[in-house]
Amino acid sequence: MKRTAGRGVVIDKGTPDFVTALLGTSFNAQDPGRRPDQIVQANDVEEVIGAVKRARDEGLAIGICSGGHSWAQNHIRDGGMLVDLSRLNSIAINAGQGTAVIGPGCLAGELNAALVKHKLFFPVAHAYTVGMGGFLLQGGFGWSSRACGVACQSVIGIDVVLADGTLVHASETENAELLWAARGAGPGFFGIVVRFHLRLQPRPKFVGMKAQVFRIRHLEAVMAWADRAGPDVAPFVEFQLVFDRKAMGIFAHGIQVLAPVLASSWREARAAVDFIDKSPIRKLASFTLPLLPVSLDMMMKGGERTLFLPNTRWTADSMWMNMPIDPLLPALRHIADTQPASPSHALWLNWNGPAERPDMAFSLEARSYLALYGGLRGKTATPADESWATDHMQALQAHSVGIQLADENLGRRPMPFMAPANLKRLDALRAKFDPEGRFNPYMGRVL
Repeated sequence: MKRTAGRGVVIDKGTPDFVTALLGTSFNAQDPGRRPDQIVQANDVEEVIGAVKRARDEGLAIGICSGGHSWAQNHIRDGGMLVDLSRLNSIAINAGQGTAVIGPGCLAGELNAALVKHKLFFPVAHAYTVGMGGFLLQGGFGWSSRACGVACQSVIGIDVVLADGTLVHASETENAELLWAARGAGPGFFGIVVRFHLRLQPRPKFVGMKAQVFRIRHLEAVMAWADRAGPDVAPFVEFQLVFDRKAMGIFAHGIQVLAPVLASSWREARAAVDFIDKSPIRKLASFTLPLLPVSLDMMMKGGERTLFLPNTRWTADSMWMNMPIDPLLPALRHIADTQPASPSHALWLNWNGPAERPDMAFSLEARSYLALYGGLRGKTATPADESWATDHMQALQAHSVGIQLADENLGRRPMPFMAPANLKRLDALRAKFDPEGRFNPYMGRVL
């Protein structure tokens, strides 16, 4: 998303600046072809309230954008009003109480930088420029989320503008059903959250990265080892594999074994990643780096410079899976063989989350996670490149228990993203708080 310091305005379809402003709301350089009737660049909460009341009076559907990192560009719909919240980016930290209040347009990197000064921590998004609004609503798979919970679990309150234009506060003791829904509803939430109240944590004393790189010919051996090792990896280690045609250090098609660590000490961190040094496949690696201290800020910006490049047309798709990796190895080989040029990449993530979560809309996860990110640049992409992510996830659909809202494309491939009972409850709350369907539903789903 192209953030500006200028004051927000209202831009109607057909005016000279409309298309530039619309496409500027998206990190994805793809033009989806969809066009709302109006863009409201809200400057403050009062302007959000005014926009919702105007949409109610004029019978307009509402789309919402905070940071523009939706791979599927969920916020860009045909007709209606698009409310751009990027200017609502305030950060207020109460270090004594261990809490913060942020606007939805606050970027993950901005919040992290503000918390460093107070030696506090929040599981922000992995990329610096992700807007916290959408990130928190969809669940929030952030830094150290295996250890400290998905980010929405640390949302202790919201201030939300409802479909009739009223501003209400929701917490565990006040309008609790709205907070329940906001913790995981993602782009299907039926209101505009203008402030998030967060519970903070002490900052880990050690932050660093362990890395190992293999050439792609070793895919089967690497994947089998990682899948077997995963359940025993400490929760404060983010153990993951990335297929990249320009893998780090070898600048060729390879598998990057990455293990960011947020621990209480360097000693604890070294012990937690020792399984990589002692693995039976280490001799196959092109190189293995020692555990190095790296700031979270550097890792967030580094990922954006290498994997999540701007000016790129993105398609993404994902799946949660509980089964062992062995039966999927031929499919993973096919994914690698057909992988478009960098920055397209595939991510396998060791998850193995906790047995229980608090009661909230977020309710679907599994043993491991596979996501494909097709990143296309220039004009040389083939139709197969364009559909790489979706086609492969479609082929593996029988092995999936559902998708993650962060990396989905429900418009292309509708799949479960929430437990059935939770979705039923969410639909009932939507009917209660947004009976006229003022806020856009999930793409690919007709209510």
